[in-house]
Order: sequence, then C-alpha cells, then structure tokens
Amino acid sequence: MVEERMGDCWSHTKDQFDNLEKHTQWGIEFVEKYNKFVKERSEIEINYAKQIRNLSKKYQPKKNSREEEESKYTFCRAFFTTLNELNDYAGQHEVIAENLTSQIFIELTRYLQELKAERKTHFHDGRKAQQYIESSWKQLESCKRRFERDCKEADRAQQYFEKMDADINVTKADVEKRGLNKARQQAQMRHQMASDSKGDYSSYLQKFNQEQNDHYHTIIPNIFQKLQDMEEKRIERVGACMKTFAEVDRQVLPIVGKCLDGMTTAAESIEPKTDSQQVVESFKSGFEPPSDVEFEDYGQAMKRTVSENSLSNSKESKEKPAGKSKPKLWPFIKNKNKLSLKLGSGPEDFSHLPPEQRRKKLQGKIDDLNKDIHKEMDQRDALTKMKDVYIKNPQMGDPASVDPRLTEIGQNIEKLQAEVQKFEGWLAEVEERMPSKSDSHRRSGLYEPQSSVAVSNNCAQDRERPLSSPDGSYTEEQNTETQVKANINPNPNPNPNPIPTTMPDDEEFDDDDEPLATIGTCKALYPFEGHNEGTIAVAEGELLYVIEEDKGDGWTRVRRNQDEEGYVPTSYIEVNLEPNAKGAMTYI
Repeated sequence: MVEERMGDCWSHTKDQFDNLEKHTQWGIEFVEKYNKFVKERSEIEINYAKQIRNLSKKYQPKKNSREEEESKYTFCRAFFTTLNELNDYAGQHEVIAENLTSQIFIELTRYLQELKAERKTHFHDGRKAQQYIESSWKQLESCKRRFERDCKEADRAQQYFEKMDADINVTKADVEKRGLNKARQQAQMRHQMASDSKGDYSSYLQKFNQEQNDHYHTIIPNIFQKLQDMEEKRIERVGACMKTFAEVDRQVLPIVGKCLDGMTTAAESIEPKTDSQQVVESFKSGFEPPSDVEFEDYGQAMKRTVSENSLSNSKESKEKPAGKSKPKLWPFIKNKNKLSLKLGSGPEDFSHLPPEQRRKKLQGKIDDLNKDIHKEMDQRDALTKMKDVYIKNPQMGDPASVDPRLTEIGQNIEKLQAEVQKFEGWLAEVEERMPSKSDSHRRSGLYEPQSSVAVSNNCAQDRERPLSSPDGSYTEEQNTETQVKANINPNPNPNPNPIPTTMPDDEEFDDDDEPLATIGTCKALYPFEGHNEGTIAVAEGELLYVIEEDKGDGWTRVRRNQDEEGYVPTSYIEVNLEPNAKGAMTYI
C-alpha cells in the first residue's frame, strides 16, 4: 500500500511538471509571436514612410524656370506646402518604426533569452529534486528488504537450534557430532544481523521521511512558486509591451496633427482671385481691341476702300513710314518650348512680345543690369580701399597692381550703364505707345490675357514654322491693313526670305458669297500643321492654288479645292503668280 501511495504521488508530481512545462513553453512561443508581430509592424511603417517620401519627392517642383512660374500661384504654393508636410508626416512613421524596434522588439528579444534560461533552470531543479527523492525511496526499500531478509534468516536459525536442543534421545556424542553448539552460534549471529538491519532501516526511514517532507512541503512548492512568478512576469511584460505599442503611436500624434494642420492651413490660404489676377498680369498684352469695322461701299469702285476710322489709326499711320506694317498679336502658343528651340530668345529689345509683356521684360532687364552695376561698383570700392592701404603701407603691396583691375571694372561699368540707357530708351518708347490706365480699366478682361510671340528677324531662322494662326490676332497699335489694301502694288524691294511677324485680321478671312479667283499656284516647301482657326494644313511638296497674295504680314491665302482654303506662312511655300495677276512675281 505504501509503495502504491508513493507511486501515485510521484506520478502526480511528474504530471504537474509536464503540464507546467507545456504551459510555460506555450507562453514563450506567444512572446515570440508577439515580438514577430511588432517587427512586421515596424517594417510596414518603414516601407510606408519610404513610399510617402518617394511620393512627396516625385511631385516636388523641379529646379527649372517653371518652378518660379508656379510659385506665383497660391494653389501651387499650397500644394508644395502639402508635399513638405507630407514629408514630415512620413518622418513620424519612421519615428514609430524606430521606437517599436528599440522599445519593444529589441527588449523582448533580450527578455526571451533570459526567460528561456530561467525556465530551463527551474525545471532542471524540479527534475533533480524528483530524482533525488526517488533515489532515497529506493535506498529505503533496499534497507527494508535487507532487514526483512535478516529477520527471516534469524528465525530459521533459531528454529533449527531449538529443534536440535529439544531432542532427548540424542546422546552427548551426537550433540557434538551434529553441531548443536554451532547452530546456537549461527542463531545468535543471525539475530545480531537482524538487529543491525533493523537499526539501519529505522535510521534511513527517519531520514527518508524528513527528505520527503522537505520535498513535498518546501522544495517542490518553491520551484512551483518560481515558475508562477516567472509566468506572471512574462504576462506583465507582454502587457507593458502592448501599452508601449499604443504609446509609440500616441507620442507622434501631436506632430502628425501639426502636419495635418499645416496642410489645412495651406489649403485655406488658396486665393482664387489672386491667382486669376496673376494670370492676367502674366499674359495681358497691352493691345487695344480693334475699332468698329466700317462699311465698305463696293458700288463706287471695284477696289476696296476703307474710312479713316477703320482698323488703322490715321495719326499713328502718319508717324510711321508708309508701307511698314505694325506687328500684330499672335494667338496663344500651344508649345512654348518648341518655339524657343526653333526661334531662340528673340530680339534684344523684345519687340516680338506684346507691349505689356515687353515692358515687363525690359524692366526686368534694367533691374538685372543695375544689380550688375552695383556689384561692379562694390568691387571698385573695395579695390580703391585696398589701393589706399597699399599707398599708406607700401610693405603690404604695390598700389600699381590694382590699377589694371580698376580700369577693367570702370570699363565694365560704362558698358553696363550704356546698356541701361539703351533699355531705358526702349522702355520709354513702349510706355509712350501703351494706352492710359483709364483706358486699360475700361477694357474687357478678355483682351488683357492675350499673349503673343513673333519670330526673330534673324535670317538664319527665316524658315522656322510659325506657331499661330490668323484667328484672334490684334495689332499693337491701330492696324495699317487699310494702307495695304489701298496700295495695290507691293513693296518694290521685298525681303526675299520674309519671316511672318503679323497676321491677317479676322475680317479679311470672312468669305464672300462668291469664292475668290485663283491668281497663281504654290508648292509647299515645308509641312505646316495648321491647328488654329483660319489656317490650313499642308504637306511638304503639295501643290495648291493661290487666291490671295501676301500683303506684307507673312501669310498667303491658298485653296486646295472648292471647299478647303485658308492661310499658310509665306515662308513655307514657293509662289508662282500668273502674269496678269497684280504685282506678279515669284518668291519664296
């Protein structure tokens, strides 16, 4: 019964250790799983921050002239501010990833190693204690069996002696012969051995009981308590990490809120009226709208006549030499970069620009020249002071060594001042021609943002493609088209390679009831796309009919068939007029 009871106790203790071992192992695996979760969350935050930074960088303004143009508008500045705030926002996600790694992942990794070592120590102590008590029990069983064996041997020896001593028929010689004395001695020895075994058994039994009491009341409970404390610390540590997990996000919320507030403030700073006014200021041309079209009486003569109040200004026409047409406003340019590649930077006096744009360019050029003059003057002043120091202290340097540089700077200043005077003269000329402010206020906003670009008079570029059409063009001053109409004979010395700088007026393109007669033919030297209204697209080498020759504005009216006709640049075609046509000639 005792053996069965002890076996049940040991089995129960062993089962308890097995259960605790499985549970603590599961607890360690849970910590590892949570640590892996934190690591993956940190990687997600890093990747998200990287993608946000790349997105912000992708849409940042490029370092070119367009950046300055875009920065004038409030909605562009708001977008740039949003990109900067978004970059800071990405930085906060990087902070989250860094804190998750340093405050949770690294700490939990170190704690897991300590936890595994502590768990291993506790279960090693438990198994050692269990093995020791089992070993003690086996020794007790051994003492018990030896005592039992010695007692049985003593009983058998005693019985044998008593049997021999009780036989009355045995003579003295038989007693000596049969070894009665020897049996007595054997019985006494066995009794002594049994007595010794009894003492050993009693002593070891007392020792085992004490060890068993310590094992079940002290050693095993202490080990279980240590395992319980270890498990509670593990759970507490996981809870602290979960709290830190939330606090890491909460710590960056104020800065994230500031980023979002910055985006909101940037959006609220957008001013539509200011932006639209910037567009007006950037593109207003300064051209005046055309005056009313006068009635042309064809009943008096076959040729067209116009009144003094037609599209030309009689006063300005007298001031200008006869036969010199005024530059006209070009329509909106579709590809500004293509124009700059083909036509270069334009004339030095910016005469290819509308008045208002020309005035701004000239004023900007004057400001840049004045800045250069100030820089040169500062250098001159510095060298003058240096020369004075050399004069007072010859050992520091030769005063004559500064003179060549002073002379060079003086020449530079004179050149720059001459440039300033030249540009100021052009600026004064433009300002004289521009309408008064009161007239500008009365003009409709539809005329102000008209932009124009003309082609440079450089002969090397005389065959470049014009990027505009006759539609919607206005003259810088009152148009002199009526003078061209009244003058049937063209300029006797035309430019052999004309560059189109003006465009026909809208009213000239209005079709009459009857189509115009053909006055010659032409061959396209270059392809022309003709995107704008009033123009016609032609292919290189195509043959067309000429129905209206160039009136000095760089455009010739041609016809492909009865239904297709329009204007093409004169520099793009080779014209052959019929001999009986007005001013018949062949030109390119």
